Amino acid sequence: MKFDRYSIRRMRREEMDLAVDWAAMEGWNPGLYDADCFYNTDPNGFFVGLLDDEPIGCISAVAYGESFGFLGFYIVKPEYRGNSFGLQLWDEGMKYLRGRNVGLDGVIDQQTNYKKSGFKLSYRNIRYQGLARPQRDTSSSIAELSKIPFDDLAAYDDQFFPQQRHKFLKYWTNQPEGAALGITDSGRLSGYGVLRKCREGFKIGPLFADDVNLAEELFLALSSRASKGAPFFLDIPEVNSAALALVKRHNMEKVFETARMYNEEVPTLFMDRLFGVTTFELG
Repeated sequence: MKFDRYSIRRMRREEMDLAVDWAAMEGWNPGLYDADCFYNTDPNGFFVGLLDDEPIGCISAVAYGESFGFLGFYIVKPEYRGNSFGLQLWDEGMKYLRGRNVGLDGVIDQQTNYKKSGFKLSYRNIRYQGLARPQRDTSSSIAELSKIPFDDLAAYDDQFFPQQRHKFLKYWTNQPEGAALGITDSGRLSGYGVLRKCREGFKIGPLFADDVNLAEELFLALSSRASKGAPFFLDIPEVNSAALALVKRHNMEKVFETARMYNEEVPTLFMDRLFGVTTFELG
């Protein structure tokens, strides 16, 4: 296969839809409205590989602030794997994020390759699946996130991510066919979560709360917003033992896992209050 026919450039918005379709074929179950949110977070951070002008691979390398970035959507169509096309995409993404601490969620069969590239394991993120329950009454302390001042939401989210991601949040918390809820304690925002509709069922993410009781209230409220009987998923960091106990308490089953890895230092975050990962694609 002639490599001189291969080129890499930044994605156009319509090509983001193709990347999401490829992610679905890999079994990653993306959200129905992910493309706009992801692309608009950093339009310069998405790259497509083309062979004779045909898209055959992609990678995202989203920059946050001045010092952090996150890799995702690292996909080459199966029939073109093993020809260094993916490696060239990787190099392009890392070039864009040069000088930053970079994170990723690595699938099992790629973790060795990431280690060779200097990435170190921090912990596993584990996806659990359950079935949505009928609508139930929720605590009066739970409110639609749209009713909470955005500055309060942004300040709360800053505790759980290495850099501010306020632009991302504005898109992420306003998706159709889902729910974005906050929980207050003594009038102060003490947790929030988002439910989004996916190719299969729904995903909860993030799920952040000051303690496990608040997290569980949010969890129940969000899962009840999913269609009755539909599967829903929650990705938890294995280092949060209370999150693990929560999914077991609700009879959820492990279905998938990734390795959260960084090429520099592990960010200092409130992991004991992080009950659900936002997304494997953008962190």
